[in-house]
Amino acid sequence: MLAEIREQPSALERTLRGSQGVARELRAVVSRKPPCMIVLAARGTSDNAAQFGRYLIEITTGIPVSLAAPSVSTLYGAKLRLDHALVVGISQSGESTDINMFLESAREQGALTVGITNEGASSLAHLAQHNFVLAAGRETSVPATKTYTGQLLTMYLLAHALGGATDLEDLERLPEWTQLALDLEPQVAGLAAEYASIERAIIAARGLNYSNALEYGLKLMETCYVVAERFSGADLMHGPIALAEEAFPVFLFAPGGPTWPGMEELLESLRGLNARTLVITDRSNAAAAGMARNAIVIPASLAAPRTLCGDFLTPIPYIVPAQLFTAHLAAAKGLDPDHPRTLSKVTKTV
Repeated sequence: MLAEIREQPSALERTLRGSQGVARELRAVVSRKPPCMIVLAARGTSDNAAQFGRYLIEITTGIPVSLAAPSVSTLYGAKLRLDHALVVGISQSGESTDINMFLESAREQGALTVGITNEGASSLAHLAQHNFVLAAGRETSVPATKTYTGQLLTMYLLAHALGGATDLEDLERLPEWTQLALDLEPQVAGLAAEYASIERAIIAARGLNYSNALEYGLKLMETCYVVAERFSGADLMHGPIALAEEAFPVFLFAPGGPTWPGMEELLESLRGLNARTLVITDRSNAAAAGMARNAIVIPASLAAPRTLCGDFLTPIPYIVPAQLFTAHLAAAKGLDPDHPRTLSKVTKTV
């Protein structure tokens, strides 16, 4: 797991270089027949990447995005009216049975289909009309890390293909910023050791980083067996904050930009409860680090001048300290993060 986390800057560079042609080709197709809606179909970590895609595509294009409920087709046999939709199947292996069945059904109903996978020879890649193939290299650890960030990067390219305000030059900064996050590993490992006894936690974020809250929580559950409750910062304030008490671990993604006022209010509430807060942020939002008990601060300002909002490019660099924390926490607990109990690399459900 740690080795694959450390490969991410080069994996991102390869994916960005190899997928821009697909983005240009798809952009030409959708410019002739723009979709009226986007449907993203995925499970597990890929579904968390889809959640990011939902925010990103709606923010940059204004096209409504839905996260698919594959069981509607696979179990109930419903035929969805998708003739004016773009349906995207997302799967690291490309062999998720229900995602492939949903994509096949969508194509039969007239949808334009796109696949996002790390396996170019997979069933998903054969089913989709257009494919973004990640260049992450083989991922052998059960917890997905480099394929998750590759999927996030591909969502930027998909948004660009859909005519969204996504500057490809800005994306070229992401491998460098990811390396800056990786350079924090000694600090992150030390923090993880301090949390070795935790059994429960809350993870919170808003907007473009909400997917990271979902993904961080998933990693804590599957590799460290920590019961991790994952929330939008807004939803947390609507009741579940009652879980928090003195010394309760709460992890927060806290970039600057439009989500910061709400996250600042949440941090203030958690400070009043004396919760054990740890924020992941960057140099542009020093206020977040000052409000938390612990902070992981990426040593750069991640705001890019041509983007729509201050947190636009933060999700990929921000998840890296969370991945490192999870791997080192597993080690501190005496667990093997590469082989979590009861799990396998490819999960097939219907």
